[in-house]
Amino acid sequence: MTHNESLITETFKSKNWQEIKSDYSWEILKIQAEFVNGFKKLAAIGPCISIFGSARTAKDCSYYKIAQDIAYKLTRQGYGVISGGGPGIMEAANKGAQKGHGKSVGLNIDLPFEQHHNKYIDADKLINFEYFFVRKAIFVKYSQGFIVMPGGFGTLDELFEALTLIQTQKTGHFPVILVGKEYWGGLFEWIKRKMIDEVHYISDEDLEIIHLVDEADEAIEIIKRFYNKYLLKPNF
Repeated sequence: MTHNESLITETFKSKNWQEIKSDYSWEILKIQAEFVNGFKKLAAIGPCISIFGSARTAKDCSYYKIAQDIAYKLTRQGYGVISGGGPGIMEAANKGAQKGHGKSVGLNIDLPFEQHHNKYIDADKLINFEYFFVRKAIFVKYSQGFIVMPGGFGTLDELFEALTLIQTQKTGHFPVILVGKEYWGGLFEWIKRKMIDEVHYISDEDLEIIHLVDEADEAIEIIKRFYNKYLLKPNF
């Protein structure tokens, strides 16, 4: 039995069922409070683009510099920038947004390691979350596009959450741009070969929302073209 399993077992032994249900009821109120706080703070920020990527990206990495450049150029087009609020790619995104004098939003998550909010977030646009699923809902609700830089499990989670919501029409259609063909190319080819051609679990149309690029200007051009064609509107 793992340490976590032992803790869960001891919790159930030390509490009766009514106490456990009461604890869950209070947790529901905490979840509700995170949603309310997020909606309240971001309701008036205007059109924004979310930029995702690894917290472990070093400042001298080319992807850090590209993320900063994309964020800066987005603000020059009138968009605000939303990041996960932490270091690495998230810091680069907020840094670029501040350099462009645009709105710099940080949706930070409380973690036991790695995550701490960066200093380039606007003071009134920093929100701290305890629950990943609340944070992801806020990301999608207030984003008009996703720029996805190289990252790990968290980045993949956010990417596929967005793709699923768009595919199932639970959110508005918006562009999803993967930056770094060398990093994302293998995944993209696997999706086409395995999920479309071999098992037919998704269709060709499902990939139309995904764009692979290498340069900041390519990403900006896709955003511009998309919103020259479609009216900008809330996702939910």
